[in-house]
Amino acid sequence: MKRLEDYVISIPNFPKEGIVFRDVTSILEDPDGLKLSIHELMKLLSDTEYDVIAGLEARGFIFGMPIAYNKSKPFIPVRKKGKLPRETVSKEYALEYGTAEIEIHKDSIFPGQRVVIVDDLLATGGTAKAAAELIESLGGVVVKMVFVMELAGLKGREVLEGYDVESCITYEGK
Repeated sequence: MKRLEDYVISIPNFPKEGIVFRDVTSILEDPDGLKLSIHELMKLLSDTEYDVIAGLEARGFIFGMPIAYNKSKPFIPVRKKGKLPRETVSKEYALEYGTAEIEIHKDSIFPGQRVVIVDDLLATGGTAKAAAELIESLGGVVVKMVFVMELAGLKGREVLEGYDVESCITYEGK
């Protein structure tokens, strides 16, 4: 039986020399890999009480939606600025070179709701931290963050200190 990491294709020296790119799309392209990824994420949530799944654009949508569907929970998209039609709240966060901004609908989260954040990759932790702060600004409680893959060398867990963070696969490097 294959493990989830067996579905990940690693591409050396992409996008630049010395980097090993871990391609999550190779999981999606295989029906067994996709099914296994959703099952593994759901296992990470088996002991967690939550009301809402929040998926980070864009691959957090892919992995978060099936969990929300399977557990009959609402799904909240966390999107890049300017993509949502109703009144939003937004949060700017730092990138390696510059900044970005994400937002959610202002009426998506209610005070006291327990929220799980889902994404494909934990790297530096900046996007997940910004999403958590957005959710908390609306009174939500981030009870867990789950990721398909984690690049431990980028120290995203340190940025997310204080949150319950789990990943299906952890790679030691960057």
